[in-house]
Amino acid sequence: MTKENKTKQLFKLLIGAAWLDGVIDTKEREYLHKMVRENALADDPEIKILLSEINPIPSEQCYQWLEEYLGENHRSDDYQQLLESLSALIYVDNDIAIQEAQFLTYLETLESDQSVFHQILRNIQKMYLKAVARLE
Repeated sequence: MTKENKTKQLFKLLIGAAWLDGVIDTKEREYLHKMVRENALADDPEIKILLSEINPIPSEQCYQWLEEYLGENHRSDDYQQLLESLSALIYVDNDIAIQEAQFLTYLETLESDQSVFHQILRNIQKMYLKAVARLE
C-alpha cells in the first residue's frame, strides 16, 4: 500500500473514531480539518464527504477500518502512528466517551495479540533451527 493510501486510510479511521460517541465535537472537528489540510487531503472527494458530516459513520465501520488499516501483520510504527493520532483526537475535547475508551482498549488488544503471535512464531523458529542444527 502506498504512503498516500495509508494516510488516507488513517484519516478515514480518525473521522470514524470522532463519530464513536455519536457526535463530532467542535474541537474534534477543528482537529480533523487541521490534520486533513496538513496532510494534503482536503481536496480528496472521499475525505470531503466524510468531513461534511452528512451521514454519521457507524461504529462497526470504524472498527472495520481499524482492522483494514492495521491488517493481520501490521508494522509497529503503523500501530504507533495510529495510537498517537487516535489519542490526540480522542483527548482533544477533554471528554473521553465510553465508546472511545472501548475503541482504544480494542486497539490495544490488537497489538498485544500480535505481540503474542510474534513471540510464538519466534519460539517456533528457534525450535526449528535447533532441530535443523541437530540434523547437520
